[in-house]
Amino acid sequence: MEHPSRRSFLGMSSLALATAALSGLTANAQERASTQKAEHDHSSSDPGQENKGLLDLNPNSNTPPPTDHGDVVPLWYSFDLVKKRVEEGGWTHEVTQRELPSSRDIAGVNMRLTAGSYREMHWHTADEWAYVLYGNARVTVMNPDGTMFIDDVSEGDLWIFPAGFPHSIQGLGPDGTEFLLVFNQGNFSEDGTMLLSEFVARMPPEVLQKNTGLDASIFANAPKAPLYIFPGSLPPSLAADKADIGGEQVASRYQYTFHMKSMAPTKTSKGGSARIVDSRNFPASKHIAAALVIVKPGGMRELHWHPNASEWQFYIAGKARMTVFMPVDNARTVDFNANDVGFVPSNAGHYIENTGDTDLVFLETFATDEFMDVSLNQWLRRVPSEMLQAHLGITPEQAKTIPADKLAVI
Repeated sequence: MEHPSRRSFLGMSSLALATAALSGLTANAQERASTQKAEHDHSSSDPGQENKGLLDLNPNSNTPPPTDHGDVVPLWYSFDLVKKRVEEGGWTHEVTQRELPSSRDIAGVNMRLTAGSYREMHWHTADEWAYVLYGNARVTVMNPDGTMFIDDVSEGDLWIFPAGFPHSIQGLGPDGTEFLLVFNQGNFSEDGTMLLSEFVARMPPEVLQKNTGLDASIFANAPKAPLYIFPGSLPPSLAADKADIGGEQVASRYQYTFHMKSMAPTKTSKGGSARIVDSRNFPASKHIAAALVIVKPGGMRELHWHPNASEWQFYIAGKARMTVFMPVDNARTVDFNANDVGFVPSNAGHYIENTGDTDLVFLETFATDEFMDVSLNQWLRRVPSEMLQAHLGITPEQAKTIPADKLAVI
């Protein structure tokens, strides 16, 4: 669509806006010389209407560098483009394969619970991995053998609930919580969970009576509509709740929470740090691996790729740009801001550069049991020097200045 009117632009769906405006535009026929010339003459002028706010946030997405080439799958979306489901007690919204079609393995949900409010007891068909963005929460999950896990989490902590395991989340004081949920199914929707209220409402009263031993009249007071998110009172202490459910006799042998932000960095350098959590240090997380990356101003997540899974990113703070290289000489550069989602196909080479003046903080998540990446620098240093010179013209002396170790952030 050329030069859309303001009315037609505002009428575009968020999916069309994200895909057409930022993620899937081609950069065919751009050559460095012609692009540089065009940027300094009248060629790049736009006498029509523009969404300047969107353009200011995405300068490389709108006018990519001349090194971009060909077609690349959608790489960007934002939680700020999707509708919030607001309930008494909090809200939720999601970015799934519907909004980001290239992400077939992972979907994300951003949720808020006020103090005392519950995400209703439920279960679902995908694993649920979560990172606490703000505040405090109490989580419970029951193993199929009937043992229970209950714990409190704070900002920087994470949890994992395996598919089919019933669980709950409650906001604690002083101001509840906000968290990111990651599911290992691209088309997963938080609206499609199995809720306790709906389960009970859809069973015949005589069946409920026979199953529980309770009089059928008791279930007449059960909710007739899903609770989903709803307000409640702040719970007693964690110790009191643990005692109330049966103490050590019913305690889970498995740990379903992890203090990610407070762990020692897996990799650290003058450019920043990376904290990696997967099944090796968090055994319960068998199907989702992740890294919490902090990049200082001027720093960069080094050029690399992931051989075992596609990457789903969530940007917590700061500004970034990323170029993704794909087969058959395709490359695309996009920008990111807080609350944005990024996607990188498996084996696609890329970097993430801090383009702001504050720390860039983001999560890398993968639908796999083990975090794995390949460093370009390390590869260049590990091959014989004559091979590197034959391919790139880098002399043996020059090659020795390339970092020999995987730095993660430079």
